Amino acid sequence: MRLRFFALSLLAAASVQAAEPAPEAKRPVLAPHYGDTLFHFWQDKYFSAVTGLMVSQHFQRMSPHDDDSEILRGGLLLSYGMHREAGQIFAQLIERGAPPSVRNRAWYFLAKIRWQRGLTAEAEEAIARIDGKLPVPLEEDRGLLHANLLMARGEFAGAAELLRGMTDAKNPSQASYYARYNLGVALVKSGDVAGGSTLLDEVGRMPSATEEQRSLRDRANVALGFAALQDNRSEDARKVLERVRLESLHANKALLGFGWAAAAAKQADQALVPWTELAGRSLSDAAVLEAKIALPYAYAELGAYGQALEGYEGAVSQFDTEQGALNESIAAIRSGKLVEGLDKRNPGEEMGWFWNLAELPEMPHAGHLTQVLAQHDFQEAFKNYRDLMFLGRNLAQWRDSLGAYRDMLAERRKAFAERLPATQSGAQGTVPVLAELKQRRATLAAELDRVQRDGDVIAFANPTQDDLLQRLAGVQAAMKANASDPEVAKLSDKVRLLSGALAWQLAQDFPSRLWVAQKALRDADAQIAQAEGRSEAIAKAQRDEPVRFDAFSRRIDALEASLGALIPRVAALTTEQQQAVQGIAVAELGRAQQRLAEYQTQARFALAQLYDRANVAANTTHSKEAGDAPRR
Repeated sequence: MRLRFFALSLLAAASVQAAEPAPEAKRPVLAPHYGDTLFHFWQDKYFSAVTGLMVSQHFQRMSPHDDDSEILRGGLLLSYGMHREAGQIFAQLIERGAPPSVRNRAWYFLAKIRWQRGLTAEAEEAIARIDGKLPVPLEEDRGLLHANLLMARGEFAGAAELLRGMTDAKNPSQASYYARYNLGVALVKSGDVAGGSTLLDEVGRMPSATEEQRSLRDRANVALGFAALQDNRSEDARKVLERVRLESLHANKALLGFGWAAAAAKQADQALVPWTELAGRSLSDAAVLEAKIALPYAYAELGAYGQALEGYEGAVSQFDTEQGALNESIAAIRSGKLVEGLDKRNPGEEMGWFWNLAELPEMPHAGHLTQVLAQHDFQEAFKNYRDLMFLGRNLAQWRDSLGAYRDMLAERRKAFAERLPATQSGAQGTVPVLAELKQRRATLAAELDRVQRDGDVIAFANPTQDDLLQRLAGVQAAMKANASDPEVAKLSDKVRLLSGALAWQLAQDFPSRLWVAQKALRDADAQIAQAEGRSEAIAKAQRDEPVRFDAFSRRIDALEASLGALIPRVAALTTEQQQAVQGIAVAELGRAQQRLAEYQTQARFALAQLYDRANVAANTTHSKEAGDAPRR
């Protein structure tokens, strides 16, 4: 299972709002920082996604995707196995009134990850909080998960009742196949052997379109076959085991069971074929080890004691060789070759819970890795080790980066100190200029108020109009001085007409010119305020910048101290986790050695029996020959 499927399901839950939009509805990303998180998420950079998400949440940059981002954070934490932290997030969302669809999916995934980590009680607690139905694929998985939890507590009857409702569909889904298989197992364990066997037989015969379904079918047939062997129904066992594919994951066990079914039916010759095939396979499988001694047993049953003797001796020799190979593999594991090689050959930019191995390291006997890597405990432990390695590298990178931050801070201090005198000088020079400008502004404002109050239209006359006014005033003065002149009397009407036209034009232009003047005054006020603000900002910077520099310096010191404490701790945990991973691998190979020793003992015992039988036969023949000899 990969994080992609897991987190995509949670992301789908995160996109559901209280209004429950249609599934095909697409919601735009309105917060850039939430979009940045999704970008890293879609690039499979889950560590960058969750750390960037948490930083953006700290600075409250996620609105209006606050609930969405919390669900996504819970899902990402859950993908790292941090189910307690994820559970707290989901509980807080529910308390805030999260929609049922979001709540139910959150509890489902929490239950699933807890089940995968072996926390049965906690998984049951989470699945019990689901209220209502999930979407179809998740609802089917939920039923299987609930049944597995019940069977883990030994409540096979309850599990069977739950699974029975999942097997009635006319068009069975993938989950329905598993439900049938689990129901068959639950019925057998609850006492209904006949009913359980019938269901397992149905699964063993079902048409299979995918490799997963075919593997499940093989598994059901193997289970039926060995159940028949235990009931001494050797012929039924053979018929069922014949259905298992020769190259499937369950083929070895099927071949072994088929041979024992033939042997139980006193048909040792028919056991030779499956056991011969099985004995030629890798000794890392317990079924192959058993076939190594079962094959000479069949020869002995057929009376071919020479071949039986040769087979047992060959098995003992191979077991001795395999014991030595296992010792070499264990020594290589303890030296760190396996864990360090896996980490080196499977590099990754980011850490992640659902991460798979792609390449295997060079080992003395690579075949032994199969049984080690197949273990869930080993996979989980190694992922923890890999995550610790990633965290160690990440912390070391941050520690190295602190030097760059110190250099940046020193450069900022230096630049501030160099520019401060010139800035202060410039700021001091602006003080009298600002005072003069404010005084001029006050004078202009008072004059503008007078012009508006008195309606002084002449105050806004342009140069042309002002020139006309002066010329009219000169003409009027000349006419007044020569009032007795008949020509002057003729001009008085024209002068009066021109004076009236000019006065009318000034009156028409007065409102617009008054508005322009008032706007210019407001712009001047804004510029004066801006200049005063700059002066205040400069004064504030003189007070605050040194304090900010000191705060950054203390923060870098605190981070350096924190990193100094975390790096050795992570290194110690990494070493401890490496020992734990190696311990799991060594324990598995140790169990393989123990199985090998048991089969080795059986082979030696069988070999000794053959020698004893041969000695008894030889002594009997010798005695007969001595008895038939002529006496003197």
